[in-house]
Amino acid sequence: MEKREQLYEGKAKKVFKTDDEDILIVSYKDDATAFNGEKKGTISGKGVINNQMSNLIFKVFEKNGVPTHLVEELSPTDTAVKKVSIVPLEVIIRNVAAGSFSKRLGVPEGKEFKEPTIEFSYKNDELGDPLINAYFAVALELATWEEIETIKKYAFKVNEIAKKIYLDCGLKLIDFKIEFGRYHDQIILADEMSPDTCRLWDVKTNEKMDKDRFRRDLGGVEEAYEEVFSRIKKELGE
Repeated sequence: MEKREQLYEGKAKKVFKTDDEDILIVSYKDDATAFNGEKKGTISGKGVINNQMSNLIFKVFEKNGVPTHLVEELSPTDTAVKKVSIVPLEVIIRNVAAGSFSKRLGVPEGKEFKEPTIEFSYKNDELGDPLINAYFAVALELATWEEIETIKKYAFKVNEIAKKIYLDCGLKLIDFKIEFGRYHDQIILADEMSPDTCRLWDVKTNEKMDKDRFRRDLGGVEEAYEEVFSRIKKELGE
C-alpha cells in the first residue's frame, strides 16, 4: 500500500490518500504541542511510540467489541486506517482529577472519582475546543442522539479495557482523550491511545509518565514515553 496525495497535516500526524478509496495512511510525527498549539517542541521517537503503542492497544479494543479504524501497521511510524468522517467532538474520560478539570473546578489533582466522568469538547481550533454538552452537540448537528449514546458506550468500554491494560503495566490511567468517526454509517474509534492522549501515573510513585512532562517542563519526556511503551510491549506480548 503506497502513500498518494497528502490530505491533511495536524499537530501530531499527517494523513495520506492511498489507491483504495476506503483506506488512508496515517503518519505519526515527533512534533509536540500543548495549550492549543501555544507551546511547540519535539519529542524524539514519539511518532514511533505513539503509532506502535496505539496499534497494540487498538487490537485489544477490537477483541473486546470496540470497533476501530485500525487496518494494518505499515512501518514504525505509518498505519493504514479506515477512511472515516470524524465526529467533531473530543471525548474526555476522567478517572482521577487532574489538569484543566482540577483548575476549572478547584479540585486537588489526584482525587479519585467513585465513577468515571465524561466531557465533550467541540473540535474547533479557532474557538479553542470549547467544552460543550450533548444537547449542544445535537443542536449544532455535530452528532445525533443515537451517535452520542454509541460514543458514550464505547468511550466507557475503552476506559474499562485501557485501565486494566495500564494497571497490569504498573500505571494508573488518570484520564484520556479520544475521537470517533463515521465509517459506512457505523461509529468507530478513530484516534490514538498514547502518552500524548492519556495521563498516566506510575502506580508506586505517582510519577507522571505522559505529555504533562512536556507541558509542565518536568524533563525526562522521551524517557517517560519509552518506559510506557516498553511496559506495554512487554504486557501485550509483542
